[in-house]
This record gives sequence, structure tokens and C-alpha cells, in this order.
Amino acid sequence: MTAPIGPAAITLSFGPFIVTPHERLVTRDGVALPMGAKSFDTLIALMSRPNEVVSKWDLMGLVWPGMAVEETNLRFHIAALRKALGDGKDGARYITTLSGRGYCFVAPISQIGARAEPRLAPRAELPPVKLPNRLQRMVGRADAVAAVSDKLITSRFVTIVGPGGVGKTAVAVAIAHDLLATFADAAHFVDLAALSDPDLVITSLLLMLGLPAQADDPMPALLAHLRDKRMLLVLDNCEHVIAAAAPLAAEIFQAAPQVHILATSREALRVEGEQVYRLAPLGVPPDESGLTAAIARTYPAFELFLERAKAGGAQIVLDDANAAIAARICRKLDGMALAIELAAGRVEAYGLEQTAMLLDERLNLLWQGQRTAPPRQKTLQATLDWSYELLSELERLVLRRLAVFAGHFTIDAALEVVPDEQVDRSRLFDAIDSLVAKSMVAPRPIGAMMRYRLLDTTRAYLLAIEDDGSALAARHAAYYRRWLQQAGTKWATVPSADERAIHFSALHNVRAALDWCFGPAGDVGIGIALAAAAAPIFLAMSLLTECRRWSERALAAIDSASRGSADEMHLQAALGLTLMFTRGGSEAARNALTRALAIAETLGDAPNQLQLLGRMHIFHERIGQFEAALDYAQQSLVVAEALGDPASLALAQSLLGVSLHLDGAHRDALKMLEAAWRGPGTERISTVYGFDHRNRAGISLARELWLQGRPEQARQLAQQTVAEAAQMDHPITLCIALIWAVSIDLWTGDLAAADENIDRFIAHAYSRSMGPYLAAGRGVKGELAIRRGDAESGVATIERCLQELHESGYELLTTTFNIALVQGHLALGQIERSAHLVDDAIRLVERSGDHLYMPELLRMKGKVLLSRPQPNIEEAEDLLQQSLEQSRRAGAKAWELRAAIDLAMLIGKRGRREDAKLLLQSALEGYVAGSATADIRVANEILESL
Repeated sequence: MTAPIGPAAITLSFGPFIVTPHERLVTRDGVALPMGAKSFDTLIALMSRPNEVVSKWDLMGLVWPGMAVEETNLRFHIAALRKALGDGKDGARYITTLSGRGYCFVAPISQIGARAEPRLAPRAELPPVKLPNRLQRMVGRADAVAAVSDKLITSRFVTIVGPGGVGKTAVAVAIAHDLLATFADAAHFVDLAALSDPDLVITSLLLMLGLPAQADDPMPALLAHLRDKRMLLVLDNCEHVIAAAAPLAAEIFQAAPQVHILATSREALRVEGEQVYRLAPLGVPPDESGLTAAIARTYPAFELFLERAKAGGAQIVLDDANAAIAARICRKLDGMALAIELAAGRVEAYGLEQTAMLLDERLNLLWQGQRTAPPRQKTLQATLDWSYELLSELERLVLRRLAVFAGHFTIDAALEVVPDEQVDRSRLFDAIDSLVAKSMVAPRPIGAMMRYRLLDTTRAYLLAIEDDGSALAARHAAYYRRWLQQAGTKWATVPSADERAIHFSALHNVRAALDWCFGPAGDVGIGIALAAAAAPIFLAMSLLTECRRWSERALAAIDSASRGSADEMHLQAALGLTLMFTRGGSEAARNALTRALAIAETLGDAPNQLQLLGRMHIFHERIGQFEAALDYAQQSLVVAEALGDPASLALAQSLLGVSLHLDGAHRDALKMLEAAWRGPGTERISTVYGFDHRNRAGISLARELWLQGRPEQARQLAQQTVAEAAQMDHPITLCIALIWAVSIDLWTGDLAAADENIDRFIAHAYSRSMGPYLAAGRGVKGELAIRRGDAESGVATIERCLQELHESGYELLTTTFNIALVQGHLALGQIERSAHLVDDAIRLVERSGDHLYMPELLRMKGKVLLSRPQPNIEEAEDLLQQSLEQSRRAGAKAWELRAAIDLAMLIGKRGRREDAKLLLQSALEGYVAGSATADIRVANEILESL
């Protein structure tokens, strides 16, 4: 057991929770939370070190002292703890996972009933989630940080403006860290420096927020997501994409009244609401005689120069003479932080006086600005030029080649891309070490691996140097093609927040390589292979529009010799899936998927054949061709059994189980869905197919349990699958889980739960621009209105919904809404309209294969016949009998009960009361005692009356 967090009587609180360590009790609103002993110990261990990363080994040592336990035990209790606290729900954040490092308790902690102790400030070396590390000590910017912070709180939108290298980003990061508590840790940093395409500005923001960028116009979804959020949004390095960043910031400012925006740029965004703060260079010592070291040290530029020079290994005896030289350097560099750091990094090699002389010579010699401009206006450019010339030939060559990387790169990437006959691998290591030491290359840990990047100004400077980079660019593109191919299997699971950051950093390089490959001097052959390899990462991050664009471009470039290749197969598969989700059930999507499947079959590529059979199944199910979907599911099982691995079999069982469920083959569906949900090999594969098939099998299994007379199990499983989908942070998966959970609510008669779930579904779909899902959500709202007696508005809503769904080629829910329309028209007394609708619906089911609802349609047709002014009682009784018999043959206990209720009421009125009683008793057999659904209650009431 862990050590106490403090004095025995102390009670702690965070968020809505009260923790009493000595009683081992956690309560919320006075209600004790069910929590295992080890989960409680884990919570106390994390709370004992707030805002610190506790490694998994330390945590296991605290929770299981003196015992050797598996890491899976810790992961289990962390998951249980998060579930108990509702971590991740509705924006709540208590425990953060830092991949490869450990766990961190991030919620503010207060003490109750004891003298409050001052909270420890977060350790500087541990960056809050989604913010870069702040400088351990920032020189001369305290006033700027305070002024901008005040302005940001009061006006909500501030742009820090200044020349490159003045320190805008450092100030912005410091402000964000200072204001974390004000925004309850909801601060997001979006680095735009690596972007070359203004169209990707909004995509970068969406990814940083963990949202999919799948819509052609993602702005409405972004604004909907931010509308009620309170957060700080930092947009860094806007100047080169200002045409996109400026209107984006203005739209967010207007639409999201609780979002505060802090931007950095070399020029003002010039949009409504913006407050500009011009960040001045650091103060420099004056050029006057009699300057002493003591006076010089009162100026921040001088202090920064000294700190960076000493950090670089320089030994400076700071007397008045040396102070005068250092002050001259600071003045020459105009107080620019980046230029000062670059110059200070040379002092160890050249000495203070020689550094000052070289600086003076190079700035005078190589000045390239306007003839009338004062030298200080181009100081950073001159300093970069000078710093570059001070490098050795090897360092200059390596630095120029490193400029091929857009954003972060690993040492492995550099070792593959940079070396040739001029630079071998061992010399490359030495050169990169030297460039890091000289501040020309910036290191930064992302995840468990160190990554590197050039400052954006440095990279722009190097790219302007004339050099034939075709061979280098080709190696860069080829490396990322290989890297993507080798890592392709990792895209099979949805990345965590930490993994997303790692892959997002690589995505900049993939984009840059694709731009070069399909550019005028590029290599189209590499580009085709790269686009095929990149498709999984685009799909993993829900970048459907971008995936579609590159797939289309690569397919247009394929020559006849490459037709039928694996690359074409992957590109066609990606194109088909992205078209399906972004443009509906189009012929273009069908053709692309059909072509990809044909190639997989020709190549004898069974794993991809299985994947494509799954996509064809999804496509035909969405467009309402259920018999075709069933055929593809059956083919997938044959292929999966031949492959023999559990994951392939679980996928095929999920596909076939869903199809059998929709076909009304309930007993077989139950077996398949239980195997897909509970069997081995059921790991998530959502990023390959667009959603999690295991979760979809679970929610379909819940529906089957309800249909087969197990309503309580159905409700529990539906709640579980919805909770798991929410934890995945995968929007399509959650929407699928919610819409099917709503169907169980409606079948059960729990209209309040249906209302809650459908409101959540609509809000989620709206914030992510899921058009067909929005229409479906409105249709369910119409069905709820009919159930509550407002048939007129409900019918109108469903009719509009069906029109939208037909136009988008989404027919999965057509029969469901047709049944609701029949009920609505009956309630309005429009009998003939109901009769036509139910006949049309029956014909549609017979044609498409959606046999799940056939018993319900036969029952509804019987009710329509009984509702006519001159009821056809004999035909109605025959239809109800057909519904009853079909339900029994299929094993649909719930449909049987409904048919039995209507038939019992009919024959009871005709004097056959004993037959009616036996009919209801038979239909109720098999239901667990105490099961409470609307149908069971009605059946029992009728039995009492009989």
C-alpha cells in the first residue's frame, strides 16, 4: 500500500471528487465510488506527486511494494481508475499518459479541513499536454509576458508581432504555461512553421484538437466544436500562411466567445477583434564610454549573451573591457534573441573579441537588404549568413541537406537521407552533434525518441541557396516511403494522443515529399509508391479529403506498366473508402473498391483481399444493398479461414454477424457477433476501415440480445460499447455505437434514454460535419415526436430526413424510418397513406434483403387493415399470424411478443379469450423475471384483463 499523502486527517478534493486517504474513500456528490484497493492506491500514489511524471516502474513500486508484478496489472488499474473518475468525458482530465515515460496527475488538488499548503509548481522540464517546453529561464521578457497576459484575458485575441528571431514563440509559450490554471489546462499550441500550403492550417488545428479533418469544408465542424469550449489557442508562426490563418482566427474569435487566441506573426493579421502587441528586441547596453560590467548586466540582451556563451562552454572573465565588447555585439545584433544566441555559440571556438570582429565584417560585407534601410532592419538575415559561413564545409553541406526535412526528423531519417560519397555516416554524426551545439539544429524529445528540426528562418535561408537537390529530395521521399511501408501495420489501431504527435511530425515530411514527387522536377514513380504507403496514416488521422486528393493524383500518374500493381490496389482502396465517407455511395467509390478487390484477387494477396471484401461489405450495406453485403461478408469468412489468424477471423465474423443480423437470421447472427466481440484477435482495426469493427459487433450483439428476449443484457452491453467508443476518441465509431444504442432505447420504450443518446449523437455528428448522420439523428427526433403524440411534426421531420438520406446514398435506416412513418400516418388518421407506405416498405425489403424488419412490417400492415373504416379482420389476423410465425422461426423473441400482443387483442375481442391468454403466456416464456420493457408491461396488462 502507498504511503499517506499527508497528515492522517487531511481530506483532499479535485474536480467534483472528495478523497479521504485515511478512510480509503473517494466520493462524488456524497456518493462513494466503487473502487478496488489497488486502483485507490494508484490514485493516492499519483496525487502524492501532482504535476510530475511518475514512471510505471516507480508507480508499481509504490502500489505493490516489494513485489514483482506485470505491467499489465498497472495498465488495468489505471484504466479502472480512469473509468471510475470519468476521465476524458465532457472535457474532464485527471490522469495523463506520457508515452514511454509514465503517468501524471494533472488536476488541481485542494485540501479540506486542514491548513492549506502551497502547491508545488509544475516542474519546468515536464511540458503540459499539447504545449512545448517553456524556457527554464527567459531573460528580459517578464514585462512582455505580463502585458500580453493581461491584454489576452481582457480582449481575448492578441497577436505578438515582431521580426523573425525576436523571441515571439518563447514569449507565447511562457504565457500559455502561466495561464494554464486560468483555462483549466485547456491550452493548445499549433505550430504552423512546417506548413507550406495555407489550406493545411485548419487541418493542423483539427489534428491538434484530436478532431478528424474529413469534410471538404471543415470550418463549420471546427466552430461547432469550439463554440462552448473555454480554452487558450496559440497559433504560432502565422506569417507565411497569413491568408489562411487570419480569417481562421477571426472566425473562431466571433463564433467561440470563450476561446482566447494568442498568435505570433511577423506582421499583424489585420482582422476584427485583434489586439496587436509589438514585441521589441531585448534592451541593449548604450554605446557610451564608461560602460561598466555591472551596468551592462542590467540589460537583458547582455545577460542573454553571457548565459548562452557560458552554456556553450565559453570561459569569459567579465571585466569592464570584455563587457564593452559583449555590449557591442548585442548592439550590432540589435537585441535580437536568435541572433544573440547564434553569436554567443561561437565564443567558445573563436573567443569574444574575434567573434565581435567576424560579426562586424560579415554584416558589413554581406548585407543584402534595401539600399536605404538601416543595418538593424536586416540583422537576423545577416547573422544567419554569417553563422552559415562560420561552419566547416562538412557542416554547411550537412545543414543544407537537413533543410530537405520539413518539421521534425529523427537521426535514423538523417542517416538514410543525408549521406552519399561526400558524407559518410560517421562524419554525419559528428556534424549533427556540432550543429546542435552551435544552435543551428534544435533537438526536441517527442515520445520516447529525440527528434530534431531546423528553425524555420534557418531552413528558409538554406533553401534559398542554389543547389541541385533532386537526388537529395529523391532519397528523402524514398526514405519516407520505406518508413511508412514498414510502419504500416501500426495504423491498424487508433493512435493515442502521444502517438498522434509522433506521426503528425512525420506527416509534414510525407507532404513535402509528395509535393516534390508530383512537382516539375520530381520523381512520379516514387510519388506513386509514397502515396500508396501514406494512405494508412491519412486514414488513421481521419484526413479523408487529403487522402482522396493524393490517391487521385497518384492514380492519374500511373502508367500502363504499373496497372494492376500492389500500389494501384492500395490507392484504389484508399480512394474508394474516402469517397464513400466524404461523398456517399457514389459510382466512383464503387468502381475504385471493385478495381482494388480485383487486383488483390489477381495478385493472390489474401490479407488485402479480406480488407477489401470488408470495404465492399460496408459500401453495399450503406447504400441499402443488403444481399450483396451479405455475399461479401460470406466471402470474407472463406478468406479469413484460409488465412487462419485470429484477427482476420474476428473481422470476418463481425462482417458476417452484422449482415446476418440485418437479414433476420438471428440465431446465426448471435453466434457470429459473440465470436467477434469476445473471441481472440478482436483488436481494434478502426483506422483501416474507418471505424472499429469490434465495437460495431458489440452494439449489433446488444440489438440481437434484445431481439432474442434478453433486454437487460442488451442495455448493459449497449452502455458498455458506447462507453468504449467514447474512450477511443474516434468520431465515426462513437456515432455508430450511439445510433444503434438509440434503437435499443426505442425498442425498449425508454424514450428519455433515447432522447439523451440522440442529442449526444446529433451534437457529435454536427461538430464533425457528418451529413448523413445528422439527417439520421433528425429522423430519430421525428420518431420520438410521433411516440410522444406529435405525429404531424414527426412525420414531416422523417420525410425531410429520408429525402436527405436518399440524396446522399445512405439507405441503411430507410426501413426503420418507413415503419415510423406508417405509425405516424396512422396516428394522423391517414389510413390509405399508411397502406401505400407499408406495401412499398415490404417490397423494398424483399428486393434489398433487409429481412430483419419483415415481421414488424407484416404486423404493421395488419394494424393498417384493422384501422380502416371497414376493417378486413380476416386478412389482418392472417398477417399477424404470419408475423408471429416468422418471428418464431427466426428466433426473434421481441418481434414475437409484439405480434402476440396485437393478435391477442384481436382474437380476444372476437371471444377467443383463452386462446389469447395462451398466446401471450407463450410469447412471454423465456423472458427473465423482472424484465421491464414497454412491450412486456403491455402484455401483462392484457393478461390481467383477460
